[in-house]
Amino acid sequence: MPVNINDALPAKALLEAENVFVMGESRAVTQDIRPLKILILNLMPLKIVAETQLLRVLSNSPLQVEIELMMTNSHLHRNTPQEHLLTFYHTFEEVESLYFDGMIITGAPIELIDFTEVNYWEELCSIMEWSKKHVTSTLHICWGAQAGLYYHFGLKKYELPKKMFGVFRHDVLLPKEPLLRGFDDSFFAPHSRYTEVREDEVIKHPGLLLLSRSPEAGAYLIMSEDRRQVFVTGHPEYDPNTLGEEYWRDINKGLEIAVPEHYYPDNDPKANPLVTWRGHAHLLYSNWLNYYVYQSTPYTLGEIDG
Repeated sequence: MPVNINDALPAKALLEAENVFVMGESRAVTQDIRPLKILILNLMPLKIVAETQLLRVLSNSPLQVEIELMMTNSHLHRNTPQEHLLTFYHTFEEVESLYFDGMIITGAPIELIDFTEVNYWEELCSIMEWSKKHVTSTLHICWGAQAGLYYHFGLKKYELPKKMFGVFRHDVLLPKEPLLRGFDDSFFAPHSRYTEVREDEVIKHPGLLLLSRSPEAGAYLIMSEDRRQVFVTGHPEYDPNTLGEEYWRDINKGLEIAVPEHYYPDNDPKANPLVTWRGHAHLLYSNWLNYYVYQSTPYTLGEIDG
């Protein structure tokens, strides 16, 4: 089944060119089915890139998914055309009275800024509080995961000695948890961040479950005990060339940046990267949609017990 998106969204043509099954609104309204309503709070500066990556991994499911895009109102968005934002994005005030089956909070390249110094932190806190009664399940990515763990559970983030940058092996710790259903014992996922949440603090917290970790990258998949909050410390949705584009962007700026680890064959940045995480990424999002959204959400959306 397809992802249901606005007919004019640029991602639609890009995904159709990849033979990804997407459905425009005009066709979707003729189908007698209630799609899952998923809200994406896109905090990334390159919003069109991020939304396309997420739509790609959300599409690999037998469930019809209806997407709404949201941006913060307390931040000036300079890297995405205003016409695109005005056409396709909502503010929190515009969706505050609505209910959603699921929500995704993306990462943002602001790990080294204290949470309280982020100019949209208060707005983000309001959204995360609102989600307790308006969203069945929320999936947080990278900085969004760190922000969610701090807001909901008080876990701090810590600066790393160097950027966690590359594709790392991860181990499954709780194989019977439905989010990990079908996973191999070990799998790969990209990371690109300057901070971390400490694995020992996750394990000690009574309200959290550590589902997967990496010997190099640390805690990866974390879940609240009630299964309503999922935290992903990496970027499984990344395209094959995303890490490479970040690397060459910084090189061209004259910045010091190491070659992404376990990404290029023979660690050669002139080679094409070897993609080892795509299957895991699709399975992760498919499992989240099925077991934590579809199997848990009410048919008639309304206030959720928070």
